Amino acid sequence: MWLFFVAAMVFIMVVIGGLTRLTESGLSIVEWRPFTGIIPPMNEADWMALYQQYSQYPEFQKINAWMSVEDFKSIFWLEFIHRLWGRLIGVVFFVPFVWFLAKKSIDGATKWKLWGLFILGGLQGAMGWYMVMSGLVDRPDVSQYRLTAHFGLALVIFIALMWVGFNQYAPRGISTHASRRGWQLLALIVFTALSGGFVAGINAGHTYNTFPLMDGQLIPDGLFVYSPAWLAPFEDHMTVQWDHRWLAKLTFVMVILFWWRAGKWNLTPQQRLATQLVLAAVCLQVTLGISTLLSVVWLPLGVAHQAGAVVLVGAMTYAVYRLSGDRSA
Repeated sequence: MWLFFVAAMVFIMVVIGGLTRLTESGLSIVEWRPFTGIIPPMNEADWMALYQQYSQYPEFQKINAWMSVEDFKSIFWLEFIHRLWGRLIGVVFFVPFVWFLAKKSIDGATKWKLWGLFILGGLQGAMGWYMVMSGLVDRPDVSQYRLTAHFGLALVIFIALMWVGFNQYAPRGISTHASRRGWQLLALIVFTALSGGFVAGINAGHTYNTFPLMDGQLIPDGLFVYSPAWLAPFEDHMTVQWDHRWLAKLTFVMVILFWWRAGKWNLTPQQRLATQLVLAAVCLQVTLGISTLLSVVWLPLGVAHQAGAVVLVGAMTYAVYRLSGDRSA
């Protein structure tokens, strides 16, 4: 239950991160203070000092020079909460972990997995600051590569937390053909989610806001028209969005095929329910994705779409675990 609770906190963290990104609040704090950063501004002098720090960086100078101190507060608080929640996750993970170690209630294999998770959490904090640094130099925006890496590492941590938690709840049995298919589908789902990171990273969702056609065509003119062409899937707005669209369609079709094939397998009721949850999650996510696009990334839909990606990843992780022949099935 402890690990599942931490996984839920990671889910909330991703939602807060998506909100921070979509409101362009992530560059409002220009220092990384892992310990003293938990103390918020206490008076107007503190606010003025932070505002003056922010005013020295490209985002303020090129985009937000109109902001007053009061305007600055609105973006500061969101990034502050984002960072504070990350620290809270570390505490909620580490304190019980130390308690379980002291009680010697964790077996050797699980202990090393948990140490690995703790290290990944620390790396995620460092990755977050590495991402912010990319927006404090010349370009008033974070690198889409670092943003996607930050999001990807969050998904890895979320999957690992759930997997170790499931293993405590119901030890895994022998890997099956169905579980191998599940792992392949999970990899595709994560890959599709990461392609969405590049869409968010360059704000590609604010263009070509029609569906199913894109610029009036299924395969629009201008794809991969970028120099060099091999960077187009990561830096060209049209190509980045087109890639994400078709990866999402492929994922949707593959989930339906997976669910249909699962109907022919000799599954337990719990395993069958797991495949149905994946189908429901992918239908919800596709609906959110199309709605987000057509709304030109309306904030609530954009955040819900990012949350939906984590829900789908979680549902698929659960399905893979169930299909691995867990002994409680």
